[in-house]
Amino acid sequence: MPTILGVWSLLLLWGLVTPCQGLLETVGTLARIDKDELGKAIQNSLVGGPILQNVLGTVTSVNQGLLGSGGLLGGGGLLGYGGVFGVVEELSGLKVEEVTLPKVSVKLLPGFGVQLDLHTKVGLHGSGPLGGLLQLAAEVNVSSRVALGVSARGTPILILKRCSTLLGHISLLTGLLPAPLFGVVEQTLFKVLPELLCPVVDSVLGVVNELLGAVLGLVPLGALGSVEFTLATLPLISNQYIELDVNPIVKSVAGDIVDFPKPRHPIKVPPKEDHTSQVTVPLFLFNTMFGLLQTSGALDLDITPELVPSNVPLTTTDLAALVPEALRKLPPGQQLLLSLRVKKAPTVTLQNHKATVSIPTTIHVLSYLPKGAHEALFQLNGVMTLNAQLAPSATKLHISLSLERLSVKLASSSAHTFDASRLEEWLSNVVRLAYVPKVNVNLDVGIPLPKILNVNFANAALAIIENAVVLTVSS
Repeated sequence: MPTILGVWSLLLLWGLVTPCQGLLETVGTLARIDKDELGKAIQNSLVGGPILQNVLGTVTSVNQGLLGSGGLLGGGGLLGYGGVFGVVEELSGLKVEEVTLPKVSVKLLPGFGVQLDLHTKVGLHGSGPLGGLLQLAAEVNVSSRVALGVSARGTPILILKRCSTLLGHISLLTGLLPAPLFGVVEQTLFKVLPELLCPVVDSVLGVVNELLGAVLGLVPLGALGSVEFTLATLPLISNQYIELDVNPIVKSVAGDIVDFPKPRHPIKVPPKEDHTSQVTVPLFLFNTMFGLLQTSGALDLDITPELVPSNVPLTTTDLAALVPEALRKLPPGQQLLLSLRVKKAPTVTLQNHKATVSIPTTIHVLSYLPKGAHEALFQLNGVMTLNAQLAPSATKLHISLSLERLSVKLASSSAHTFDASRLEEWLSNVVRLAYVPKVNVNLDVGIPLPKILNVNFANAALAIIENAVVLTVSS
């Protein structure tokens, strides 16, 4: 459990900071949560949830309700027979029967937290002074100030600082109630409603804090490893959004932290428009993803004739038409094997609204005998430049590649030297049809996005900026 001193220390530190001015200094995933999303999370916690039902369960339980028989207006209660106002014994049984779904109003308070208002109606049923059915309805505004900080677990947390209720219009729906007794009821509600409705705010914050806590967690990356999200800095707040700098810690399958090179310069994050939420995925995560693919061997592939269609045959006949000097005395029609090996981590570039991946590769060309020994013909050093198509889903950023170009140079040959550029078109067809689909299958795991109040980024607008990708979704 977090200590009170620890939480308040974090709150005091947090109150001294101001929202960032568009520079992401770390390699983290920057998330900006619009106040509308916070309002929706609070509203959703009330809709279909147990909060209001729990409140009603408290105030309507038999002989135990705040306003029920034995309660404030019951026999022996504060205002019942023998109480302070003994004259109202006829009102025994008056209790809260319904609480209308509150209308939620959220205002962000820079340097502090949130002003949260809940406007609701409370329905009271009971017996009137003449024994008939008595029904009342009261409008109530619950006003609370909530501080934003960081829990001992390192999660963003909303903490209730102050709660009060303002009683509005009271309507007599059914029955008769003399003016003196009406005033007594009004005074009672002023005393009772804060104790009744302020716990609703605490319950709401508990649900929202669970959603905020989901920001931190371990997300699997399939066979490659996992990503653990943590807060890199204290939460920041403006009058329109809450900002979280979420630090992704990438781990291998063995549990080792993966530390690939990080950008030298901070990312210039574009401003956020009103009524939108934003998440920024840094270049670091792209490089890490492809680095894991490389170190795990997922970018290596032996391409045999079975992996390519018949219109791109891998035989000495086709190779002889391009570089006859490379084949020595091999007979025509013999099958070939292309062994692609990636010994260095690929380089991802994000700029000018475009994402590209450069994969350095060594290509060994061998004669292929399915049940016999392979004979090395020559070796090429190449660079594959691929375009990356990016598509968000609810919780991930998906990547698929298409080959833009392949350039190769001769590294060694068992026969004569030759101009390897004559092979580039042929090799490009092979790579496009056999290699790229295999890499795309491994990329299907996607780059995970932090869970921010269950914001769905499936329909987010995507912008590629310098060293980052920005996803923006309307609230």
